Amino acid sequence: MKSRSKWQMRITIVVAAFASACLLMWQPAQAQLSTAILRGHITLGQIPAKAGVQVVATNVANGFTTRSLTREDGSYALTGLDPGDYRIEVKAEGYDQSTQVVTLQVGESADLDIAVTQTSADVQQVVVVGNTIVERKTSEVGTVITQKQIQALPQITRNFLSFADLAPGVSFTTGTDGSTKLQGGAQATTAVNVYIDGVGQKNYVLQGGITGQDSSRGNPFPQSAIKEYKVVSQNYKAEFDQVSSAAIIAVSQSGTNEFHSDVFWDHTSTSWRDETPAEKTTNNKASSFQNQFGVSLGGPIITNVAHYFFAYEGKRNKDPKTISFGSGANAVAIPPDVLASIGGSDAPFNEDLFFGKIDWALSSGQRLELSTKVRREDELTDVGAQNSVQWATRKTNDETRVDLKHQYNTDDWINEAHITYERAYWSPRPNTIGPGAILENPQGGVLLNVGGGRAYQNKGQHGEGLQEDFTLTSLEWMGSHVAKFGTKFKWVTLDTQELQPFNPQYHYDLGYSASVPYRVEFGYALNGVGNGTATSKDFQVGVYGQDDWEITRKLTVNAGLRWDYEEIPSYLDYVTPPDVVAALRGWANINNPNSGFNVNDFISTGSNRSSFKGEFQPRVGASYDLFGDQQHVVFGGYGRSYDRDIFDYLQLEKTKATFPTYNVNFQGDANHPCTPSPSCVPFNQSFFTIAGLTPFVSNNGAGREIDVIDNHLKVPFSDQMSIGIRDSIGGWNTELTYSYIDSRDGFVFLLGNRGPNGAFFVPNGTNPQGPPFGSPIPGFGALIVGTSGLQTKTHAVFLKADKLYTPASGWGTTFAYSFSDAHENRQFGEHYALDFPNLSGYGWLSSSGVSKHKLVATGIFDLPRGWEFSSKLTLASGAPIDAIDCSIKAIPCRADQFQPKRQAFIFPGTMWAFRQIDVALSKDFPIGWRHTTFRLRGDILNLFAFKNYDSTAYNAYNGFGSPNPGFGSLDPNGPLLGPTRTFKLTIGASY
Repeated sequence: MKSRSKWQMRITIVVAAFASACLLMWQPAQAQLSTAILRGHITLGQIPAKAGVQVVATNVANGFTTRSLTREDGSYALTGLDPGDYRIEVKAEGYDQSTQVVTLQVGESADLDIAVTQTSADVQQVVVVGNTIVERKTSEVGTVITQKQIQALPQITRNFLSFADLAPGVSFTTGTDGSTKLQGGAQATTAVNVYIDGVGQKNYVLQGGITGQDSSRGNPFPQSAIKEYKVVSQNYKAEFDQVSSAAIIAVSQSGTNEFHSDVFWDHTSTSWRDETPAEKTTNNKASSFQNQFGVSLGGPIITNVAHYFFAYEGKRNKDPKTISFGSGANAVAIPPDVLASIGGSDAPFNEDLFFGKIDWALSSGQRLELSTKVRREDELTDVGAQNSVQWATRKTNDETRVDLKHQYNTDDWINEAHITYERAYWSPRPNTIGPGAILENPQGGVLLNVGGGRAYQNKGQHGEGLQEDFTLTSLEWMGSHVAKFGTKFKWVTLDTQELQPFNPQYHYDLGYSASVPYRVEFGYALNGVGNGTATSKDFQVGVYGQDDWEITRKLTVNAGLRWDYEEIPSYLDYVTPPDVVAALRGWANINNPNSGFNVNDFISTGSNRSSFKGEFQPRVGASYDLFGDQQHVVFGGYGRSYDRDIFDYLQLEKTKATFPTYNVNFQGDANHPCTPSPSCVPFNQSFFTIAGLTPFVSNNGAGREIDVIDNHLKVPFSDQMSIGIRDSIGGWNTELTYSYIDSRDGFVFLLGNRGPNGAFFVPNGTNPQGPPFGSPIPGFGALIVGTSGLQTKTHAVFLKADKLYTPASGWGTTFAYSFSDAHENRQFGEHYALDFPNLSGYGWLSSSGVSKHKLVATGIFDLPRGWEFSSKLTLASGAPIDAIDCSIKAIPCRADQFQPKRQAFIFPGTMWAFRQIDVALSKDFPIGWRHTTFRLRGDILNLFAFKNYDSTAYNAYNGFGSPNPGFGSLDPNGPLLGPTRTFKLTIGASY
């Protein structure tokens, strides 16, 4: 009956979604996600055109056409236009045909008024830079990244997202391990989404926002296959789903009526980069290199009918790492083979990216498009500092996506349908299979990790989806409308497996012995319960309606409503094991009124949970053209956007207790004494094998950690508001925006342990007011409670100015400044909060994930003799660094913050924690054979060798009862964000 009711509910939701979509068909709406709208008014002579005048847009590159008819007031709307050059034709009986070639950008709604006379074609003056129409009458807060910028601006990696920070309020950062992340405002990376050709790339299992970007040095898509993209940081319309911060709308390259091909090779190596601080201290510069290479080609299959495009990009890295020995041990006690692990090393990375597309015009109004992306990665991570190459993690990161799109357009409407398939898996493994050794000083500080590492995971998603978007262009009521509605359904399987520690980890006190451990930590599957594996179906449905309503020539209103629903049976149907239920309900500590929560809120019966059905998301915006000439436009809007809870958090309730970690102490080390017991025994050589450790495994997994999830878990969302003004001044486009974003209900894990009287802070050894880690569930380990509660609040001011590059002017530049006053109730990027009984203990602190001041500026300049110079400047005041101060015994630990080190840049009064200038110089050399050119380019990253330290380079912990004199200090040998000064050479050829 339970299963039947679930299916009945699901069928009801599907039917309701379709019914809602059908009703929404009669509501005004917007254009396709990654395509553009061209709209305006036609005048014949001095009179507005009547209804029925045909307007045709022909894609210059591939010959595909889109057409529309004028309405009664002479207005028209052409929708579903891919970015590119279009020949716009007006066909009216008795009048000369009017033609104008314009360039449209991704996701824009552009205005073009056309006047046609009886004697000659006369196109009215419009807002055009070169032949690019600049969108100004939008309520979105967004920035278009052009193909010229992608090709010309300097960068160390070919990740097309690295230019997203040209949009104020958006950050793209490279971590100390070379991994990259995209972030909008003060919200976590999980809140972003990237839409390629209208299809979201969301990661449902892991962090990173999109598949493949959780702790990866790789690129999500071949850069040569990206035509251009738009960064929308706020006030997106109702077709955007599963996003609550930055949204990236990208469109891929397509074949044209002419054959084109390109090949490239990037290289940098050890001698082409400066030493890291750690390398300089040890006088041991690690051998390293980075090679990136690829080929792309495309052309016609049948001219004006069918085309193909293919791109491949590969990457082969050996990134420098320095392995160092911790302090506090006598070098005599260090085994020689261990000493051999210390010094310069490298972390290899290999990636292969493929993209292919075929498009086919089935008729004058129908297009079919099939595209496929394949990503294959292999890399070594967790190397450096006290982690040896042996102990490192070998990780694969594989992804395949297929999108079949059908587009049908008439004079009055356009329909776009997608059938999608996705498969993305992230799989870390130990680099060495065998016992791991954690070498420590007598105080327990880690000196070096050698042998087999801990990590073994396999996490990912696979499944299918259906997506339908329908747009009407002929609606008229108190102005003109472009109407859109849409639905999306997905059936995805979510998989996780986590076996940690996979290799037993033996702890050695080198003050005692280098051959006899004092403790071993190992994991073992719980018989009859599980082995760290969780799999679940995931059903998703979304429906929306959106209105792009031009009330007058000056006033445009965008109003939409979206509703989403997600059903994850592993969370809904989970039954808390009876022994855990009995332990929780019988535990006096947590059932004491002082504990602060009711255990029944976290005990699942398999029928007391339900999916949230309230994801209604109103999104309203407006723009007002002050003088009707698109030179000065006031805009603003409000919207609510729901994201989702990732499966990697939800599955821990089911899997954490099924591969428990056991600890066995060995007698003899005076620095780590233990009382003889079943878990404190004399060491025996047989304990170096899993078989020898199995006698310490309990049949019921006694001592294992218990994770529980709130039965009324909420879905993360953000409320966004903005108001601004957009101006055109002498060829410059400027924008000033005030923004406020309140994000709520982020997922967090709290510590459920409580003392005998139900209190959280209890006397505990050397920490009289510490968290109750020593008070676990009787018969089990710690209680970890998953619930909702992370929140951020951000007031921001964005200032943007740009002059687009055109061949005619020979230069272009952009400026993006953001001031962010952001606060959060838990450290940015942390989803564990174990220091206090609830999030209120952390208070509201400045966000440690966003700088108060940030400036990004770029320039592209043509030089004599065909050379081209480009540059990118990034300055940031630096986010505050979170710390925990436990130095005062009389009170509990307190959350604290301090500022990173700042230095001047050019002007003494301006202080910045992050400073980087990148430059590039390039030239194309014509070969003279069939328009073939040879390309030579050099990039210098971090030209002035600024040291931009990662937050982990700071001492952010003040010990229990003993003030740390180094608290808040910087380790000058600590890890850096971004590259040291690096030269990169690129050679290539185009045909």
